[in-house]
Amino acid sequence: MAKVIGIDLGTTNSCVAVMDGGKPKVIENAEGARTTPSIVAFAKDGERLIGQPAKRQAVTNPDSTIFAVKRLIGRRFDDPMTKKDMELVPYSIAKGPNGDAWVKAGGQDYSPSQISAFILQKMKETAESYLGETVTQAVITVPAYFNDAQRQATKDAGQIAGLEVLRIINEPTAAALAYGLDKQDGKTIAVYDLGGGTFDISILEIGDGVFEVKSTNGDTFLGGEDFDAKLVEFLAADFQKSEGIDLTKDKLALQRLKEAAEKAKIELSSAQTTEVNLPFITADQNGPKHLVKSITRADLERLVADLIKRTMEPCKKAMADAGVSASEISEVVLVGGMTRMPKVREAVKEFFGKEPHTGVNPDEVVAMGAAIQAGVLQGDVKDVLLLDVTPLSLGIETLGGVFTRMIDRNTTIPAKKSQVYSTADDNQQAVTIRVFQGEREMAADNKILGQFDLVGIPPAPRGVPQIEVTFDIDANGLVNVSAKDKGTGKEQQIRIQASGGLSDSDIDQMVKDAERFAEEDKKRREAAEAKNNAESLVHTTEQQLAEHGDKVDASLKGEIETAIADTKSAIESGDAEAMKAKAQELATVAMKLGQAIYEKEQAAAAAPGAEAPKADDDVVDAEFSEVDDNKA
Repeated sequence: MAKVIGIDLGTTNSCVAVMDGGKPKVIENAEGARTTPSIVAFAKDGERLIGQPAKRQAVTNPDSTIFAVKRLIGRRFDDPMTKKDMELVPYSIAKGPNGDAWVKAGGQDYSPSQISAFILQKMKETAESYLGETVTQAVITVPAYFNDAQRQATKDAGQIAGLEVLRIINEPTAAALAYGLDKQDGKTIAVYDLGGGTFDISILEIGDGVFEVKSTNGDTFLGGEDFDAKLVEFLAADFQKSEGIDLTKDKLALQRLKEAAEKAKIELSSAQTTEVNLPFITADQNGPKHLVKSITRADLERLVADLIKRTMEPCKKAMADAGVSASEISEVVLVGGMTRMPKVREAVKEFFGKEPHTGVNPDEVVAMGAAIQAGVLQGDVKDVLLLDVTPLSLGIETLGGVFTRMIDRNTTIPAKKSQVYSTADDNQQAVTIRVFQGEREMAADNKILGQFDLVGIPPAPRGVPQIEVTFDIDANGLVNVSAKDKGTGKEQQIRIQASGGLSDSDIDQMVKDAERFAEEDKKRREAAEAKNNAESLVHTTEQQLAEHGDKVDASLKGEIETAIADTKSAIESGDAEAMKAKAQELATVAMKLGQAIYEKEQAAAAAPGAEAPKADDDVVDAEFSEVDDNKA
């Protein structure tokens, strides 16, 4: 039975794990790392780079290096958060054909789901390389506070990557699974998850294999990227003050600043001070300029104090919704790379009144939890029951633009609820059902998920027709809505697809594009391997010819030199098939060279006057007997 993998699709880094021998195992990628940067780049020659190779070339190719795309997934172009993101990244964000935020790279437009799919493909290949078999199914994690559009876009990304997404699971819930799998006693825990781009807080009750989420809250635009941005802002302002040059207008300089800020932030988690040293960051008429700046931990803490403070409000709301106080929480589990920052840990300790639990790897625990959930769905993990919740209230717009809640936030999912409504006008023959998600009182202030019409209602005075609206949320947190006229039995339903979102034909096309990229990647890999083999063979043959050329006749020597020249020409052409063919021809004549060398050696050894070998000089003819040391 094929394995189901667990993938943590992160803003900054991604990670893949699988159940192995009853335990979740994080799989190392081709570079030997346990996490992969969530970065996709398109080189000038059209090559697609993913992970560490993409990160390495970001400074020289900022326009076509896409990072932190998770912050755009499922977002509209006119979303205020999209506008904010446009100020933080060097690549272009454009309006997609469906009104969603898309990215521009390598002269093409890509949806965030497509870019995420490329990262998921890398995770899929990593797992396949370890397992030695094709992987087709996965459990993928999302921030607990993701709305329906963001969840659907993540599921689309899985489909584009060639994966059947069996379950979308919330990141804090996945972390709790990995933390609490071996714990039997009942306890209430808080999972504080501050990652690269999002913040979540979840309160759970765990014990005897039951993981029940009591409440969740968060901010889908708060994470390590914002901490980096504060440091970039500080360094750029300091440089402008001293040199009069605005580095934020230079994409290359901005990318170097971003990388330096991230490095400094990480170093300041273990050191009290660090130095940002960026030689030749820019130049003016007087010559090159260098950025050298010492930053202390206190400087960084001062810069990001408001960001850390922003995480506390969702914590208060989640605890209020769960009906628990800080003293009732047994353990606070830290998840996400940003929780390594001492000031974050200090703030968590102060808020909850206890030392946070640091026994899990914050970068890997979510993927491990996803692998456990995959094991549950596959039947490999027994006696585990996961009860998650919907993070935001769901409802419809009613008369006066009021948001009427159907399913409240923190309702355990899957969930189904029906309510009867009526018409607002006499003889009204159709109603438009507009579905929203959020916590504001007016529908327009919340996120619209979609709309549909129920038509064919018999004419009647207002308030007489009975229209039953049913909301159905599945275990992935995805929403179905139906409306039924109880008088006629007419029914209309939709699987919520945001007014943006990707259509089935969009996804089909993107699947084809992903397959095309995979085929191109395969060809490039084959060409690289063919080139390496051909170059190695040329080098070895040239060495042999230099050492033993005098031992072969001129015609063979000429044949070998021609084969070497042909192979070098094939290498320069870059054609994989030509390189393979010419390398094969060279290998054949190289064998003749080896054969000629041995024949010459043997002929020389057999020639009259050659010294006979002394093969037997050191051989002693003797019988032996076993000696028993214990005999007297």
